[in-house]
Order: sequence, then structure tokens, then C-alpha cells
Amino acid sequence: MKLNKIASRLRLRELTPGVIRDEEVTGGFASDMLSDVLAHAPAGGVLITVQVHRGVVSVASLAGLQGIIFASARTPEQGVIDHAEAEGICLYSSLADTFEISGQLHEMGLRGETDCRAGTLPGVPGPHSGRRVLSQTILGPERCTASSFG
Repeated sequence: MKLNKIASRLRLRELTPGVIRDEEVTGGFASDMLSDVLAHAPAGGVLITVQVHRGVVSVASLAGLQGIIFASARTPEQGVIDHAEAEGICLYSSLADTFEISGQLHEMGLRGETDCRAGTLPGVPGPHSGRRVLSQTILGPERCTASSFG
């Protein structure tokens, strides 16, 4: 699914109309911790956050993300928008909160990389067993409980 389709279906306000990304979005990630974004966000994906400072755009660029959705009606200052345009990062703002946006993206078929059924949490057998998960959002109706996070 492409960013313009996501933006249209979620009724996002486009903040960087001059930035055109035509690639398929590879996944989603929700976090306000930039170190978490650098360590775990999927390249080619989209970030959901309430952070609106310049560093978020820099981290998104370093992580290879296509776009950022600012939740809860957050909007960055013009300098941050200019920085995103220079970096080729699409910015959007949503009235919805992070949880609601994550759910909507999941309904649209977009997934995150961490999934308790796939063994990507500490103590769960699988390809990433033992990987530390800090504040990543697990999307979906799966029954991941607090005890699943070790």
C-alpha cells in the first residue's frame, strides 16, 4: 500500500505536499522513543508518534522510513517541515491518537515487525528470541498480555 492511499483512507492532513514517495509501505511502527525507532522501525515503513521536533525527521531518515504520522493533532513547526522536505520524508497529521491510527493501519493490512505469535519477544522461541522489546506497539487482535513481554 502506498502512502497517498494510507493518507486518503485515514483522512490525514498532508504537511509535505512537495514530497512524493511512490514505493510500497513495508510496515508500521509506533514509538516516541527515538532510540527505539532507530533500533526497530522497518525500513520503508511509516512511524506514528506525538514527537514533533527536528530529531524525529532525522531519525526517520536514518532509519529509512518513508513517512511520519503525527498523532493527536500534533503539528511540527515550519522548520521541521522544511527539514522533512529536504530529507524526502512525508509528514502527516491526524486527529486520532496513536492507538487508533495503529488499529486503522492494521485493518488496512499493514503490520509491524514484532509479533508475539512469531517468537520475536524475549523467552519466546523464534528467529529473534532474546531481542529486547522496549515500547513497540503490537498491532492486532492477538492476545498478547503484559506477561508476554517478560
